[in-house]
Amino acid sequence: METLYLLVPVGLALTGLIALALWWAVQTGQYDDLDRPAQSILLDNDRTDSGRD
Repeated sequence: METLYLLVPVGLALTGLIALALWWAVQTGQYDDLDRPAQSILLDNDRTDSGRD
């Protein structure tokens, strides 16, 4: 029973931190464009490195 006095507040605090992190990610636009980063590795970059030999 004594461990519940420790585990319940720790669980509530972790849940609150996860909810806060999710809210921050949504508000700052982390989930705005999910397709572009996945497709960017497939696209060919046409720029050249003119300074390299």
